[in-house]
Amino acid sequence: MTSSFTIAIDGPAAAGKGTLSRLIAAHYGFHHLDTGLTYRATAKALLDAGLPLDDETVAEEIARGLDLSGLDRAILARHEIGEAASRIAVMPAVRRALVEAQRRFAAKLPGTVLDGRDIGTVVCPNAPVKLYVTASPEVRAKRRFDEIVAGGGSAVFDEVCADVKKRDERDMGRADSPLRPAEDAHLLDTSEMSIEAAFHAAKSIIDAALAQKQGSGSR
Repeated sequence: MTSSFTIAIDGPAAAGKGTLSRLIAAHYGFHHLDTGLTYRATAKALLDAGLPLDDETVAEEIARGLDLSGLDRAILARHEIGEAASRIAVMPAVRRALVEAQRRFAAKLPGTVLDGRDIGTVVCPNAPVKLYVTASPEVRAKRRFDEIVAGGGSAVFDEVCADVKKRDERDMGRADSPLRPAEDAHLLDTSEMSIEAAFHAAKSIIDAALAQKQGSGSR
C-alpha cells in the first residue's frame, strides 16, 4: 500500500517556515497545512457564534467539527483572531482534537507539508523529513515589522521585538507540546539566508529522503 510522504516543519514566529512550506508543497505537488490556522479557525468559529473563549468543552466541540479544506489565511490573520487563538491553544482537549485532525491531513497522498510548532515532536513524530526553521529574534522582529508597514499598518520596532520574544517564551515554556526541535530535525537558520537559499537547502534534504524511500520500496 502506498503511504503518504510527510514533511514536518517547525519553528518560531516569523522565521520563514510558512513561506518555505508553501514553496516546498508547490514544488513537490504535496498538500500543505499551516497548523496554526486550525487554532485560528476554531477561535474564529467561537467568536462568530458569540461563544465563550474559556469553555474547553465548547471549544473542543468546535475544533472537532472544523473543515481543514476551507482555511482562509487572509481572514484568519486578523489580530483579534490571533489573540483568541492563543487563549484556546492552551486547552489540552482542543489540542488533542486538532492534532487528530492534523494527523488525518498528514495521511493525504501523495504527500503533505505541515508547518507549526509541534509537528516533528507531537503531530508527526515519524515524518521522514523534519525541519526546524529559525532566525534570531531581532531578524524575525524586523521581518514582522516590515510586513506590518508594507500592509499599510503602523508599528514600533521595539514593541514588535518585545512581542516576538514574549511569544517565544510562551511557546517554548508551555507544558503541553512546547516549541523545540525534534531530535532528528535538520536545523535551518534563516537569519542571513534568503528564502531561495533556504528552499534549496531544504530541497536537498527532502530529495535525499525521497530517494531513500524509493530505494527501500524497490527492494
